[in-house]
Formats: sequence, structure tokens, C-alpha cells
Amino acid sequence: MRHEIRTAGATKLAVLHTETPAATWDDARWEEVRGRARVLLDAYGVVLLRGAGIPDTAAFHAAVSGFGSDLIESYRGGNTPRTTLADGVFTSTEYPPRYDISLHNELSYASSWPERLYFCCLDAADTGGATPVCDGEALLGALSPELRERFASGVVYRQYLHGGAGLGKSWQSTYETPDKAVVEEFLTASGAEFEWTGDGGLRVSQHRPGVLKNPRTGRDTWFNQADQWHPSNLPDDEGELLLSLTDSVEDLPHWVTYADGTPLSDADLAEVRAAQRAHKLSEPWEQGDVMIVDNMSVLHGRDAFTGTRKVVVSMT
Repeated sequence: MRHEIRTAGATKLAVLHTETPAATWDDARWEEVRGRARVLLDAYGVVLLRGAGIPDTAAFHAAVSGFGSDLIESYRGGNTPRTTLADGVFTSTEYPPRYDISLHNELSYASSWPERLYFCCLDAADTGGATPVCDGEALLGALSPELRERFASGVVYRQYLHGGAGLGKSWQSTYETPDKAVVEEFLTASGAEFEWTGDGGLRVSQHRPGVLKNPRTGRDTWFNQADQWHPSNLPDDEGELLLSLTDSVEDLPHWVTYADGTPLSDADLAEVRAAQRAHKLSEPWEQGDVMIVDNMSVLHGRDAFTGTRKVVVSMT
């Protein structure tokens, strides 16, 4: 096997060429591939297995299960729409193909998050559709000291989840249950603040980190998705349209502030997004590829695409 390094800004992606498809590998070959992948992941935070030729969900499940950690089987509390395909295998975020999905750390708004993400391309798009990545330490280092300090205090993710009809996701869909007691138990255990509304909805506030110490490197890294939760992240004029349909920002499906309740300014958001662009790396998918991402080290997203595209994901 050989590997090569793709770079964009300070982001590095290790591409490991497996040379033969996974269907031909015996146990020794699997262990060799996984061992090389672990070494590269520790060095760079993201590795792409090219040539593995994974054909379907079942083969992907078998491949990632062999890395040793139990797959996360529920996306309870997740903010984005996705479908469970098998135990621990989900569709990637279901979002209109004409739009990008901005760079983010998976479930960084939750009380716990996956350490690793495993993506697999079962059907490559005609154009676009890459899963771009961005080094979190490089992103953080590109920000002004004043902005880094504001994010270091943390951010508060705020949601209004309707009870069955309204904008965004319902609380029943988000927490995968119609039982309010189950929802309350989940939110209490996660340290979230919440209140039920008179119209059957649910408001949730979660104070989470903006910057964390990366256990892989021992250095501070960006770890949040505050810019993604801001209304300005919506495409075209959808943010303004949503605001026009609600009485206040508190009625949006989700929004975000700094820890002290201060809104994120346009200037702060522009600085964050410029840093993301400077270090964003997009490697086109080939059918059967597998990408492994260290979630605390590297942000990921999705480029807009044309044609069909099927990328599945597992988390550990």
C-alpha cells in the first residue's frame, strides 16, 4: 500500500491507496489496512481509503465494525435529518443537493459526541458532492485573539422544536419518541435547560464548548458549529424569510449566542467563514471510498452536487 498527502492551507488529508478491493482481503490484509489507517489518522486527523471498493451498506457496516469501537446506533438529539439504514449506519445529512453544508464538528452542540466518523461513498455524484474537511487547530489559529477568547467562553445553542406542525424538526422527531418524560430525562442528563410551550413545542438551551483541548495533539482546537446554527448560514434569503415568519429570533428552529447571551456579530461570522475557506480541502469521491475523520481534530461538510449521490456514515 502507498499513501499520499493532499493539502489545502494547513489541512492535510492522507489518501491511502489499498490497491485491491476489500472483497478480496483476508483477515491479515484487513488488519494491515486498519493498522495503516490508524497511523495516518493519528498523524493527520483524516484519512481516505481509496480503492476499497465498498459496494453497499452491509459491506460498509462490516468494514467499520472491525475498527474495534462500538457503532453509535441512535442519532437522538441530532439537529439534522437523516435515515437509519442499518444498526449504526445512517444516511449523511439529507439536504437539498444545490446547497453546500457548512463545515462543522459533528454533534458539538450535544453533551457527548462521536470520536470518529466513517463516511462511505456508495454512489458518487455527477459533479461536486465532496465531503470537504478543515483542520480545527488551523481554523482557530487563523482567528484574531479577541475572537478566539469569545469562543473560548463557549456558545449557547438554542432551539424551538414544534410539537408536530411548524418550521424545522419536531421534538418527537429530534428525540425519537412521543413521550415527554423520555425527552425530559434525556435533556436533564445532558445538562440542557428546557421548557415546554403552551402550543405543544419545546425550547432547549445548551451551553457547550467553543474551543477544546485536542486529545490527539494536546493543543487547543476549534470545536463547535456556532456559525452553522446562525440564521445567516441559510442559503439565499431563507434566513430573512424565516425571521419574517416568526415573532422573534427565539421562535427560529435553531439559533446561537455566545455564553453570555451576546449575539454573534456579522464581523465575527465573516472572520470564521474566511478561516474555514482558507483551510478547506475537498477531495472528490470515488465509488467505494471510505473516509475516516477524527471529529475533534477536523471539521467536515458537504459540497453541492448534481446527479445522484449516496454517502453513508457511521460514528463511534
